[in-house]
Amino acid sequence: MDSYGWLIWALLSAVFAALTTILAKIGIQDVDSDLATLIRTIVIVAVLTGFVWFTGKWTNPFTLGSKTLGFLVLSALATGASWVCYFRALQQGDAAKVAPIDKLSVVLVAIFAVIFLAERPSLREWLGIGLVGAGVVIIALAK
Repeated sequence: MDSYGWLIWALLSAVFAALTTILAKIGIQDVDSDLATLIRTIVIVAVLTGFVWFTGKWTNPFTLGSKTLGFLVLSALATGASWVCYFRALQQGDAAKVAPIDKLSVVLVAIFAVIFLAERPSLREWLGIGLVGAGVVIIALAK
């Protein structure tokens, strides 16, 4: 079962991502999407700070290697940009359309993983990735 521990976390991530979309769509009705993103970020920082502190996982982040810290900062910037774009799309569009199109990231992750991480998905995995891409196209073209 240990080899599938990642699957449990990935499924939980999907559940929480779905809840994020529904709760955000309800929450951004009367507020600018950028302010909503800021409020969300403040809550996340507070919760994660408490979690890391109380579980004894806190260490000085400046003791991390420059490569590690640099890539974490770049990842944070990409996350922030994603959240701003997602909340704007969610404020303007239907959650049932925005969320699946956002999952085009599945296809992009696979492509970027091949290019930057030298990962090699199997033919079966590429088929699944292609089906996700096809689903995104079908949703995007729906009237």
